[in-house]
Amino acid sequence: MSVSESIRTGLKEMPSNAAWLASQALHPGDTKKPTGRRSSSDGGKFRIDAAPAAGDSVDVRMQRAREAGESAREAEDRAVQAAMAARDRSEYARQVSEQGRARVEQVQSQTTREVEQRVAEAEKAAKEAIERERQAAEEEAEEQRQEAQAEVESETEEAQQEAEEAQARAAELVEDAAQKLAQAKQLADEAARVAREAAEQAHREAQQLAEEAEHQASEAEARVKAAEQIGEQAAATGRQTVRELKRDSANGGLESFKKTELIELANSIGIEGQSMSKAELVDAIAKASSKR
Repeated sequence: MSVSESIRTGLKEMPSNAAWLASQALHPGDTKKPTGRRSSSDGGKFRIDAAPAAGDSVDVRMQRAREAGESAREAEDRAVQAAMAARDRSEYARQVSEQGRARVEQVQSQTTREVEQRVAEAEKAAKEAIERERQAAEEEAEEQRQEAQAEVESETEEAQQEAEEAQARAAELVEDAAQKLAQAKQLADEAARVAREAAEQAHREAQQLAEEAEHQASEAEARVKAAEQIGEQAAATGRQTVRELKRDSANGGLESFKKTELIELANSIGIEGQSMSKAELVDAIAKASSKR
């Protein structure tokens, strides 16, 4: 009877022992051992009905106890195996998670490199496009500058020719005035000589004639001076015309000059333009031309 009670007690506690073994397989650090029978909420999977039937012999009961013990051990083995399988699955899930994180980091690193490479290629293409546009713009600006320079030179040459012609005409007028002055002097001399040869009674008339001759000489000299002033004005007008044309060229075409050319032009007219920007050079040259 005592043996039967021990077996029956062990069979009663075996389901809880199997649960404890399963928890140890899943959580090795947990040393707390569950106690008591599992409730009917477990579905009766490990439930053993140790109540003997009426009239059963000791051998029958012992046989039933052995069968129940064997069934409990098998259930315990299955529980332990299930717990170990669950632990293996958990370890596999952890490895998959770590591999997934590593894969994500690798993909992120690779995509970052690809983005940087594509950005670098785009920047390189943009720089090349800007350089091509700059070269094309400089070539076009150079063509326009040469055309403007040719037009300015042609207009300047024409204006210079007109100024020279004006100076020639002024010189002709001065020479004509000088001839007329010489003739006037000659006439005055003749009149004075005639007046001196006149009689005493005609002295007043001769003096008057002399004064008239001197007045005519003064007028002739005034005309000579006027002719000389006309010539100087014509020459000044020619020079002014050239300056105006140069200033117009500076105001209209300096924007198309290169900075090095503007610096050379500024130095040639006494302007220190090494530290100036292109816009400052254009403004300084235009102001200097207007003052001159």
